Amino acid sequence: FMRHYFLTARDVMRLTSVLQPVVLMHLQDQTTGEPPKVVPGPEEFQTIAGRICPIEPVTFAAQPREMFRLLDCGRRHDLPLHPIAMQQIIRNERHAVTLRDDPETAKIFLDLLCEPSADETKAVPFWLPILNETGLLGRLLPDWSRVVGQMQFDSYHIYTVDEHIVEAVRMMGQIEAGRMADEIPLAYTLASDLRSRRALYVAVLLHDIGKGRGGDHSEIGADLALTICPQLGLDPEETDTVSWLVLHHLLLSQTAFTRDIDDPRTILDLADTIQSPERLRLLLLLTIADMRAVSPKVWNAWKATLLRELFSRVAEVLEGGLAATERDSRVNHARELARDGLTGTLPESSIDRFLDLGYPSYWLGFDTDTQMRHARMVHDSDRYRSPVTVEAYPIPERGVTELTVLCADHPGLFSQIAGALAVAGASIVDARIHTLSDGMALDTFWVQDGEGCSFEEPHQLGRLNHLVEQALSGRLDIRKGIEDASHHSTSRRMRAIHVPPRVVIDNTASDRHTVIEVNGRDRPGLLHDVTSALSSASLQISSAHITTYGMRAVDVFYVRDLLGMKITDPVRLARLRETLLASLTSSPVTTPAS
Repeated sequence: FMRHYFLTARDVMRLTSVLQPVVLMHLQDQTTGEPPKVVPGPEEFQTIAGRICPIEPVTFAAQPREMFRLLDCGRRHDLPLHPIAMQQIIRNERHAVTLRDDPETAKIFLDLLCEPSADETKAVPFWLPILNETGLLGRLLPDWSRVVGQMQFDSYHIYTVDEHIVEAVRMMGQIEAGRMADEIPLAYTLASDLRSRRALYVAVLLHDIGKGRGGDHSEIGADLALTICPQLGLDPEETDTVSWLVLHHLLLSQTAFTRDIDDPRTILDLADTIQSPERLRLLLLLTIADMRAVSPKVWNAWKATLLRELFSRVAEVLEGGLAATERDSRVNHARELARDGLTGTLPESSIDRFLDLGYPSYWLGFDTDTQMRHARMVHDSDRYRSPVTVEAYPIPERGVTELTVLCADHPGLFSQIAGALAVAGASIVDARIHTLSDGMALDTFWVQDGEGCSFEEPHQLGRLNHLVEQALSGRLDIRKGIEDASHHSTSRRMRAIHVPPRVVIDNTASDRHTVIEVNGRDRPGLLHDVTSALSSASLQISSAHITTYGMRAVDVFYVRDLLGMKITDPVRLARLRETLLASLTSSPVTTPAS
């Protein structure tokens, strides 16, 4: 129904474009009286009031290539399209089917595709929407017609598939032009030195063209690219690059947001798939353009940070890094930097004690400044004999607030903290769980408010600290708090979106952990219920990675049993899966006793 609606609205728009020039020409004759001017050069086109259009008689029906030559002339001379030209193209776009194997038309199309307007203050158009709206793009690439007006019924995507792709190409042009250099400096640096520019733009164009056909749209799109790219004049190397990029266009985002990028296995597996530094650069640019084109709320500073860190680590492996000996030297170097930073600020005895507490994963998982804050927390906790120490530290440049909890480790700790944060209206986007050598838990949560921003106001930070302390001391009724937070009504549209529950357990993604991926409908307290179920199964959570796509939550946990081993027994795995599915579909699970 929605696709029919969008296609009908498009027909109304096209009809308006056909009728509009009559009125415009009448007004121009009355107001300006400016005679048409022939565009300089070999083209037989003219400008009226500074806009390009064909010279009468129009020959588009007999020579459909002239429609593309008209657009190309406008591109080269920085001329916007006149409504008369739009009218004539819409009337004759059906004749463009004869151009599908025409090399000159393919070359013109690539020039139009690879030169999106970077200056939004000018009247020069971004040509891809015109190709789409007039129907030329669907005639030239018949597979494109299948995504025109295709709606995705969820609360994550706000565009139809064709509009999303058009927006992604525009975003790619904005990145390359440096209009987002302050926001995404790494992307601008990579885009300024592209060796496979045509392949990248075609990959952006085709990355979602396989949607709506059933099956994995990435695999379908990669197969379609092998046919479409030669038709557009791309050589075999470019075709292979485009097909690979389309196949893997979700790889970086899924890894950055749902996997532990501190796990060497994650980085090594990713590097094994990518293999080439050039492909890594192209894939990052495609990922950013794709995410920015989903909706204004999807991209944020935290996701930019995760992608940048993932890119750097994979690039390092592709350059020959991440050896075991280097890991040991990095741990020692991190400890030395922490000691240098703490000397003179804490007693030597406190510094020595802190440096003996962390395991290698801790020293490689945080920067020196964060480790120095942790050292001061440990020192204060020992000095004042505090059973619970909580510190909320805003990081506005990343769009998150870092919440660190230091207390005695016990079953259900993660669930209690997650419940307190749910009561506070905070969304957890990432978490790292560290048990120190003295049995204390040093857990770090990165949280955002309802708008996807960091908590920064003193009263907000105080409330986060207070609720977590209350939860861990047993003075907060987590169940009641979550129920109160759930009373906000959900719109009928949101209630109509079905999110089937799904649990995937993977013992190959990590050398030391069982990786559990939980998919379900997002709601207040969901993370609390899921982690309660994990705790009731006697599992230790080492890290958690929380991603929300509209109403769909994708939570990934790296877990081990109480002996520090993977969970491999089939009966236990089946029981665990049933328990997690129950936590997604039934009433909240009771918080385990501490």
